[in-house]
Amino acid sequence: MTNSHLPVNPLANTFDLTGKVALVTGSSRGIGEAIARLLAAHGAHVIISSRKAEPCEAVAASIREAGGKASVLACHIGEVDQIDATFAAIEQQFGRLDILVNNAATNPYFGHITETDLGAFQKTVDVNIRGYFFMCARGAKVMAQQGGGSIINIASVNGVIPGMAQGIYSITKAAVISMTHAFAKECATQKVRVNAILPGFTDTKFASALTTNEMILKSVLAHVPMNRVADPSEMAGAALYLASDAASYTTGTCLNVDGGYLLG
Repeated sequence: MTNSHLPVNPLANTFDLTGKVALVTGSSRGIGEAIARLLAAHGAHVIISSRKAEPCEAVAASIREAGGKASVLACHIGEVDQIDATFAAIEQQFGRLDILVNNAATNPYFGHITETDLGAFQKTVDVNIRGYFFMCARGAKVMAQQGGGSIINIASVNGVIPGMAQGIYSITKAAVISMTHAFAKECATQKVRVNAILPGFTDTKFASALTTNEMILKSVLAHVPMNRVADPSEMAGAALYLASDAASYTTGTCLNVDGGYLLG
């Protein structure tokens, strides 16, 4: 008995993304950039996206120079009208979207949770929850119409174990984990897979408040069995797996890429 959903040789070209269109938010630097570069290296046309077009253009140009396919669409995911405009542009330019990586996020406040002001609270929720939700919703609709696709949400280990002085950020990342499960369950029959990656402590500008403070870094690494900070490129392999046919029966999973941090 054969499974009609699988290729004749399920191991052949498992990670080949040729002909796929991928949107990676927050991909002008850091984890998003690393993911975009790897997806492009495996054949996808990658749409580089962040709030400002200029830094995205530099990444896209570099990918094209390396022989890949890349274009740019600026989008601030904290603004729902910009999300709508982005998906309208994708449908007009490409007529499809096969892979969506929700990576753009914000963490404007670092301090005791009780001192979180309304502005920081609202900004974090608008981007990390509302933005992710409507990116997932718009992306899933496009994918359902074309017969399927893969959505990958970049959550955080802080969504499982709240980071000290990162209260509202941790709360929103816990919401992303729950959101991933909810979308995965409701979109599975439409062949839209929805998964999450939970990065551990990674050397990015976003995490620089932690990685550049020797005292904090030493304290954090004491809980990481691999005893080091990750490079952004070490998150990209997980995204490639979840985006590819190798993960054809994987949905609703949260993949820890954390050097063992969540082992406790």
